[in-house]
Amino acid sequence: MSGDAGHCGGVFDVDFMALLTREVLRERAAALIAEACAWSVGLSDQPHHLRRGGRLVNTGVTMGVRAANGLPLSGEEDGRLELGDARPGSFQDALNALAPDGTVYAERFDAEVVEPFVLQACVLAAERARETRRPDWAELLDELGEDGSDLVEVVRLGEWEAPLRIDAEHLVLAALGGAPLVAVEAEGLPLSLVRAAEAVTRTAARSTAPAPVPDDDLAGSLFLAHAALRAAGVTVPVPPAQAEQLLAALLAEGLLLEEVPAVLPHLPVESATLREVNAIVAASGLGY
Repeated sequence: MSGDAGHCGGVFDVDFMALLTREVLRERAAALIAEACAWSVGLSDQPHHLRRGGRLVNTGVTMGVRAANGLPLSGEEDGRLELGDARPGSFQDALNALAPDGTVYAERFDAEVVEPFVLQACVLAAERARETRRPDWAELLDELGEDGSDLVEVVRLGEWEAPLRIDAEHLVLAALGGAPLVAVEAEGLPLSLVRAAEAVTRTAARSTAPAPVPDDDLAGSLFLAHAALRAAGVTVPVPPAQAEQLLAALLAEGLLLEEVPAVLPHLPVESATLREVNAIVAASGLGY
């Protein structure tokens, strides 16, 4: 970020907010690392993919098995340059690995961990500025044309997030990048259980309408689907990171590919997981 970060056409220098956001991020570095570890839990169980001849190919082993054998998880064709030259089987290597949808896991990490954490850090910095630097805060609001009632909007207009995301990514990689994926997962397991419980609570709180009643024709499919869910050993509600694992379990239990979209709304899966499984089904056609 340059010296006029968040500049809106006047001469007001808002560098104090850039400094405050970095200060808050440094203070919360340990929390960021903990969230990164919690997010990593389950990556070892994900199927490993490579791109061969332009096609996404399941290699037939999990990322954990491949890492245990000292084999790289990422490839040169799709990975991010800044994540290259990673130690095979490391957390950084896993971030650069291909997800079932053809993206790299680093993109999910950014969207699910870095971006919300950085936004929260910026909001905390705004609260601190409001309390400890009132004249500067008032002048900043005047420059941005805001009344300060919506701190998230102030942060968006101030444009402090983008450079802070880079700082946050560097912090994570410095702390965890070279560590074995399995070690990072083990460190994150306690917090991941807390986050899973919180997700269940949020889902229950949002459920104001009764679940759709399945048709009689779906009864047999749902019986198989619930049996598959129990056998799969996935987190409930099923997170997006386990979408392919869930789909594989459903098919292994005897469900037809075309039956999967119909049973998903009746299973304890996150909305993002439902979308991802449906996308995989749509992309796969009847190729299973």
